[in-house]
Amino acid sequence: MSQPLVLDFDGSLTALENSNVIDLQNWQETVRFGCGMKNWRALRQTLDAKMPREHSTVLMGSGDFHHISHLLIARCQCDTLFDVVVFDNHPDNMRFPFGIHCGSWVRHVAALPNVCKVHVIGISSGDVSWRHAWENYLMPLYAGRVHYWTLGVDTRWARIAGLASRFHSFEQREELLTAFTAVLRNDDTPLYLSIDKDVLDASVAHTNWDQGHFLLEDIERVMAGFDGRLVGSDITGEISIHHYQTRWKRWLSAMDEQPVIAPEALAQWQQEQLAVNRRLLASIDALSGYRARTE
Repeated sequence: MSQPLVLDFDGSLTALENSNVIDLQNWQETVRFGCGMKNWRALRQTLDAKMPREHSTVLMGSGDFHHISHLLIARCQCDTLFDVVVFDNHPDNMRFPFGIHCGSWVRHVAALPNVCKVHVIGISSGDVSWRHAWENYLMPLYAGRVHYWTLGVDTRWARIAGLASRFHSFEQREELLTAFTAVLRNDDTPLYLSIDKDVLDASVAHTNWDQGHFLLEDIERVMAGFDGRLVGSDITGEISIHHYQTRWKRWLSAMDEQPVIAPEALAQWQQEQLAVNRRLLASIDALSGYRARTE
């Protein structure tokens, strides 16, 4: 197995074998959940200084850090435009006026000049229901830069809003997987892969967020269509505990109803995550070999 790169913000990946670890735990309070753009630019400079030019899959801890994908994708070098495939139970395209956070980063990725479009797959969260429609950034959807692939969510409002072609809504996993793999077969655009394990059913592994209904086999089935096209990849969705010092982060975390993790369950759940990471990394390695090249 190739050596994964761990951006260690929260200490959740210490058991992962054969990894290249960059210690970033002094950034945890600043970056976790979200941060302002001044701190975001400072983190980008830190990653530019610490990350190797070439690397394999990047892991960065809890899904509270999924916005780090924006910096990784911005660094990704490809001779042509590429698409981003995001496995996530949430759209991560929600309004956040204070900078960037783990629920808003897709909008920032869709604006990158090297990205053609972003597919967010496996959304079963109410974030895309009519009650939360106003919270979604709609312009990337209207522009065709972002597509939602949802499971078991009432998204009929999207038709009224003129967004029917950007919402791919299904009641069954099999229907969704069949439709998306057909899209992959009819396209040869290079792909960047980002996996938030909250897309997985809780019977597979526990995360810091409400979870979807996918199985590991579902992700692997889609990945089988990536062979020869992958230009970069990252994995998030580990389980970790952090008590925010920042009041607004405590408030927003409570508003998002993040589950409370019992300390006695943490070790067991991290072992679940370790097994999932091993399998995902092996599946990525089984694709045509690549090493992400960055600036």
